[in-house]
Amino acid sequence: MNKPTACIILFLSMLTSSFVKAEDGYRLWLRYDKVQNSTLYNNYRQSVKQMQFNGSSPTLLAAKRELTNALQQMLNLQPALVNSVTSNGTLIVGTPKTSANVAKFSNDIAAAGDEGYFIKSANINGKSCLMIGANTDKGILYGVFNFLKLLQTGQSLQSVAINESPKIKMRVLNHWDNLDRTVERGYAGSSIWKWHKLPGYIDPRYIDYARANASIGINGAVVNNVNASAISLTKDYLIKASALANVFRTYGIKIYLTARFSAPIEIGGLKTADPLDAGVRQWWKDKADEIYKYIPDFGGFIVKANSEGQPGPQTYNRNHVDGANMLADALKPHNGIVMWRAFVYDDKVPDDRAKQAYNEFKPLDGQFSDNVIVQVKNGAIDFQPREPFHPLFGAMRKTPLMMEFQITQEYLGFSTHLVYLAPMFKETLESDTYAKGKGSTVAKDIEGQLDKQTLSGMAGVANIGSDVNWTGHPFAQANWYAFGRLAWNPAQSSEAIADDWLRMTFTQDNSFIKPVKALMLSSRETTVDYMTPLGLHHIMGTGAHYGPGPWVGNLARPDWNPTYYHKADSAGVGFDRTSTGSNAVAQYFPPVRDEFEHIETTPEKYLLWFHHVSWKHTMPSGKTLWQEMVDHYYRGVDSVRNMQKTWSLMQGKIDDARYNEVKQLLAIQEQEAVWWRNACVLYFQSFSKMPIPASYEKPDHDLNYYRNQKLYFLPGTNGVQ
Repeated sequence: MNKPTACIILFLSMLTSSFVKAEDGYRLWLRYDKVQNSTLYNNYRQSVKQMQFNGSSPTLLAAKRELTNALQQMLNLQPALVNSVTSNGTLIVGTPKTSANVAKFSNDIAAAGDEGYFIKSANINGKSCLMIGANTDKGILYGVFNFLKLLQTGQSLQSVAINESPKIKMRVLNHWDNLDRTVERGYAGSSIWKWHKLPGYIDPRYIDYARANASIGINGAVVNNVNASAISLTKDYLIKASALANVFRTYGIKIYLTARFSAPIEIGGLKTADPLDAGVRQWWKDKADEIYKYIPDFGGFIVKANSEGQPGPQTYNRNHVDGANMLADALKPHNGIVMWRAFVYDDKVPDDRAKQAYNEFKPLDGQFSDNVIVQVKNGAIDFQPREPFHPLFGAMRKTPLMMEFQITQEYLGFSTHLVYLAPMFKETLESDTYAKGKGSTVAKDIEGQLDKQTLSGMAGVANIGSDVNWTGHPFAQANWYAFGRLAWNPAQSSEAIADDWLRMTFTQDNSFIKPVKALMLSSRETTVDYMTPLGLHHIMGTGAHYGPGPWVGNLARPDWNPTYYHKADSAGVGFDRTSTGSNAVAQYFPPVRDEFEHIETTPEKYLLWFHHVSWKHTMPSGKTLWQEMVDHYYRGVDSVRNMQKTWSLMQGKIDDARYNEVKQLLAIQEQEAVWWRNACVLYFQSFSKMPIPASYEKPDHDLNYYRNQKLYFLPGTNGVQ
């Protein structure tokens, strides 16, 4: 071999080695890297020298495989498999059916329920052991993942005592994925579902998707868009969906499908989809029977009806109960569930779009079948950076309600902006509805606590795509993770979830964890500041919902326009939803209604949501509304710049690949925060006629420049914004 050839081979070898070892984010929070702390490393190895793990179901085998692979990677250890406990350091994993030792812990088993588990130190035959026990195989799977989280986050196993069971029954990802692999509001590549290759080819990514979901307790997935194609319900696609269900089942995940209401016409050959028509009802019963033939544990349907042009029962002068109960009757023999969405943005222009869902659904309370759950967005408009909680929460006392959050960042900078959403989720969950007096939080409502509902659920519109790191932005993974954790237990804190995610995803180095966690926890407020401060909402560019567009007011109907939502004029700005305006406040229980009714008691963060306020109104800070608004916009930009400074100090603490990716994305976010700030301040200044304080940097263009900007072919949409 000559010298140049040898050099080329060496170079290619180094390049390949570097490529293979580079962090690309694919492993998410399940990296299982070697434990670096030598004390913990040795303690962990001593605690799991042996393992007693019996059982041969697919789920138990998956849990066992996850556990053994992780211990090999983290501890360079393959525990000896034993049938009896003869020494210290045995890890016992099982259900009462698979382990006599686990069966002895009857109180822990009783507390676990169908999906819970316990992890505890125990003395078995005079030996110190660790136990992972559950009633069911699925509980064992969740317990194994939590046990591995303890190791990944550097927790002590001494005297460990954990009893966990989910607070919410249905914990579901909603994929807005189309059959052509485009994703509505998808910002991380194309759909991961390769329909054209199913059922013959099972992409390994499906298994890793299921593993990731199981690790955070997600137990359901809707795999087609709420704006559905009826083709999803044809035999060919049911067989394809069955192949996915076979993968998911091992990891405790049920598959759900969107039911297009007009399917009886489009694929059934009927002339109507009237829910009271006997032929239509029979068609759906036959379709349900067919689905369960292919997917025996099919979870049920989600339905978007009479909203944004979708067909529904109102097409036939029927109501939501008629439509939902028809589908519920078809699913009931199979124990299936109907998730009926309350997002009813229809062809009728309301006096206030925020009131529409309450007006349509509140009169129907108590009329839905017991296998129907109404799925309600966190706020009454549409996944805004900040909204007050939806007034339906607490209001429908005889109907179970399911929370719908958006994980994908449709109105929050797509996958370009770093926005940790757990604080936003928590803001809604902790809001008090006062439905049964003080303490009647939204979380208690969706858990079924307020009125002892047997169905409970939380859905998240997924941000998952074919990008190698799944979510487009490395930090967008945290929102998928946080959704799962909060769906399992809404009481968990944003701080604890962020801490766990950072340690599992990046490093245990506290000099990284502390500043980056603070950055995450403030990121949502930062985004609100430079986009929609003080209760402003829906002022994004129309269509794609990317970038500022508060000036848009020429679309066909009023509530398609940002000007409808902010109502800026020379007198002031904001939407009057008090008793002197649209009276949307009346949809809340009196303590909340009374708080929002008056400017003096309305929280500043919701001020312009509920009130049209004079530009010269004196704010609690002593500044005018105009000055306060400008301060928020400039503060938002400054906060992004501080995020950049914080991140720059993290170089060398994590891998270069992800460090550089986040650094570049933060630079884009800073540029776009300036864009938002300048465009909005100049636009609202055209009404206030008040100056931007001299101490602030001046916008680098005039208002017309920002108004005339066009964006082409943004992801998750088509055409021009």
